[in-house]
Amino acid sequence: MSTSAATARPAPEAAGGRLRLLLLAAAIAAAALAAYADSFRGPFFFDDLPAITENDSIQHLERIGAVLSPPSADGRAVAGRPVVNLSFALNWALSGADPWSYHAANLAIHVLAGLALFGLVRRTLARIGLPRPELAAFAAALLWVLHPLQTESVTAVVQRTESLMGLFFLLTFYCFARAADEPAPLRWHLLSWICCLLGMATKEVMVTAPVLVLLYDRTFIAGSFREAWRRRARVHLSLAATWILLAALLVHGGGTRGGAAGFGLNISPWVYALTQCRAIVLYLRLAFYPSPLIVDYGTATVRRLAAVWPQALLLAALLAATAWALVRRPRWGFLGAWFFVILSPSSSFVPLITQTIAEHRMYLPLAAVAVGAVVLLQRLAGTRSLAIFLLLAAALGAGTARRNRDYRSAVAIWADTAAKLPDNPGARNNLGNALADAGRPEEARAQYEAALRIDPRNAQAHYNLGNLLLAEGRPEPAIAHYAQTARLDPTFTRLHGNFGVALLRAGRVQEAVQQLIAAVEQDPGRAEAHYNLAGALVQAGDLSDAVREFRAAVKLRPDFADARYNLALTLERVGLGSEAAEEYRQVLRLTPNDAEARSRLARLEAGP
Repeated sequence: MSTSAATARPAPEAAGGRLRLLLLAAAIAAAALAAYADSFRGPFFFDDLPAITENDSIQHLERIGAVLSPPSADGRAVAGRPVVNLSFALNWALSGADPWSYHAANLAIHVLAGLALFGLVRRTLARIGLPRPELAAFAAALLWVLHPLQTESVTAVVQRTESLMGLFFLLTFYCFARAADEPAPLRWHLLSWICCLLGMATKEVMVTAPVLVLLYDRTFIAGSFREAWRRRARVHLSLAATWILLAALLVHGGGTRGGAAGFGLNISPWVYALTQCRAIVLYLRLAFYPSPLIVDYGTATVRRLAAVWPQALLLAALLAATAWALVRRPRWGFLGAWFFVILSPSSSFVPLITQTIAEHRMYLPLAAVAVGAVVLLQRLAGTRSLAIFLLLAAALGAGTARRNRDYRSAVAIWADTAAKLPDNPGARNNLGNALADAGRPEEARAQYEAALRIDPRNAQAHYNLGNLLLAEGRPEPAIAHYAQTARLDPTFTRLHGNFGVALLRAGRVQEAVQQLIAAVEQDPGRAEAHYNLAGALVQAGDLSDAVREFRAAVKLRPDFADARYNLALTLERVGLGSEAAEEYRQVLRLTPNDAEARSRLARLEAGP
């Protein structure tokens, strides 16, 4: 890289050159497929569950309005991200709750992003006159695609939010760079704008794209901000206008991503910024030495500058070097700006409380590291650099394949996380959930109890331990943990339903009714919530209200045989025999071998 901006237009590719580019692109795709071959068997886990298996909005593709208005409660990963929700709806239409198509889509997105990076870097390096730009671009894209630090963004299904946004981000740049090489650039500028708009509806980090496109124009095309603005002011204004969509989506979601991000969430900007000093230095280390990789770093924060002053000093030096380079060595400065600007929405001072450190945030910033390393190594090693790149790529690909084996089951990934961060209560709690789902309740109990020893105020662990005790038929100790959950987090979602069931089983009917009413109010579209409330109302002697709730349950789920059977029983008790008979018929349609329903229907049909 030279120190001044180049404005020369790359020469058109000859037929042989196009074939070489296709072969290089095919090699990138094949390498990615080999590295991620084992990822297709991985189950849904962690944030996948609320975003996919518990997300009713993706299960009916024909209801496009609901698909494009994803649920914003519980800090779900799809909140305010309609393009991601639409992509999950397409997967649901293809394979339902079977994860294979989701993994296939994630890998396809990652490969396309790698090819977009390949095209962007090749055009950029050709513009500044670097010899054999296609080989340097190939090496950078290959290292980026195969790097183990990318596994979370590709193998953890819900992190499609990062990789899909990354694809639109890179396509925005590629189309903009392509327009600069075309005599009639309007089509490519329009495609760049469309990709930017789609990115804004995919993840909030896309907010940085219009700023970096302007910087790219100044650095690699126009030579100055004044010239970039003179030539393409309308293009840059149109890209900036996509912020309007992002702002509307944020406002629609309440401005805090369902309570996961934003100010006023019990963590100050200063504390979060100190935590990010540690995070960003960790990301840089993992870029050069990707071990150990951890899927959940928890919510720990840094509250004193003294705890992270070396990291803060290093970051201050890197930021100062980037600022200097933007003026004196703009091409190197652009790489530094790419790294820091893209990280800034998630890794500066705006709190993200669900994960204060997350490897997937390096998905796009890693490109700057890869490109910079390739250009430097090519300068140092010359023609030998390609062999070095291929060896590095093989090592990175092997590391990615090895890391993907950790995702083979929810138990495996959480056991790996808990082993690497044994004092992370969230990892212990999630390992407990995975063990409970795998039918290993004693081991699950040990993990929940370990989480509570580390953090006695962990509401999630109290709730999950309560669920385990309730499933074992021990409602009284379950009630104690549910009550503790309510004290620690009065806004805890999903608490009321199980709390009410435990109270009901303990014979505390009136308290159960109050909890179950709250569960219905919290999630009126859940048939089980109406069903549980109806059962409590029957025990309380309020049969007319019980009928209403049973009817609500079967309206939401017409195939809910237990709800129909209990509705029929209650209708009998209030003297509505003909309606009860019809419900028994529906029960027998759903469960033809139900002898009790058949017997009761026969008695009703026989008359008094």
